[in-house]
Amino acid sequence: MMEDWKIVELYWARNEEAINLTKLKYGKYCRKIACSILYDSDDADECINDTYLSTWNSLPPNKPEMLSTYVGKICRNIAINLYQRLTAAKRGGSQTELCLDELLDIADDSAVEDQIELRELSNSINQFLDNLEKENRIIFVKRYWYMEAIKEIAKDLKISESKAKMSLLRTRNKLKEHLLKEGYSL
Repeated sequence: MMEDWKIVELYWARNEEAINLTKLKYGKYCRKIACSILYDSDDADECINDTYLSTWNSLPPNKPEMLSTYVGKICRNIAINLYQRLTAAKRGGSQTELCLDELLDIADDSAVEDQIELRELSNSINQFLDNLEKENRIIFVKRYWYMEAIKEIAKDLKISESKAKMSLLRTRNKLKEHLLKEGYSL
């Protein structure tokens, strides 16, 4: 399997083989992200194709060190945007909506964006995650990055659902506390 930096170089050289190599290396990863947000194979396919196009259009000027993270973030953002478009008229109780609602309990997006730059907030959250115990960090990331169901997280980590729920509740409370200490208005 070709190394990420070589694939990025192919993008910079405008060699379309970069897309094929990205599909080969990160196709399953993108599918997992898209399906855990969209819950529909056709919508996931659309999201993944848009991910490859967006990656092609953004390299250059970007030159990521970790292609997996870069492509995963693009896929996740496209999936969330597609999910929001598809569900704008009808609100249900999907895992994606539940995840987003749980995080919205921490802060009002508009208040945060009015008072701080998004990059500073991101750095603060990353600092918070770096200080979590490994299991709690994994549970948090699986839930709020990959938007996995609590049942799936519990099964993967061989813990009870109640333990996963309690970990998420405590971690959200700690995150809120951390952000308040950092001076963010919630």
